[in-house]
Amino acid sequence: MEIEDHGFIFSDDKNKIDPIAIHHYLSTQSYWAENIPLEIVKRSIENSLCFGIYKDTKQIGFARWITDKATFAYLADVYVEEIYRGQGLSKKLMSLMLFHKDLQGLRRYMLATQDAHGLYAQFGFKPIEHPDRLMGIAIKNPYKDL
Repeated sequence: MEIEDHGFIFSDDKNKIDPIAIHHYLSTQSYWAENIPLEIVKRSIENSLCFGIYKDTKQIGFARWITDKATFAYLADVYVEEIYRGQGLSKKLMSLMLFHKDLQGLRRYMLATQDAHGLYAQFGFKPIEHPDRLMGIAIKNPYKDL
């Protein structure tokens, strides 16, 4: 899948992905993956359904789905470089991703966000109905000492 819109390219082609740019953003600008090592970013890309946003050939946005492509998908590592925000790129990316052939007919789509509830609500995401049924292990600052 590749779409050009107003000078931006949205693509699921992993050959276009710039792991160095993604690593730079995640490790220095995100609140969820501060100090993440490059090798972990590369492994996460390898094992996910990934989407990039490009201006010319420069990676300016990214998102990945951790999915079995049958029943479940978890959206992670979504970002648009700050200078490109406010142009509707995140909305366009969400629209394209949710129609991707590998994300159809799933039983559950999930994500976690600190500050983008309004964006995701526009695409049908809402608070979990029975959060008491969910469990997890959360490691605070997992990359701090790597």
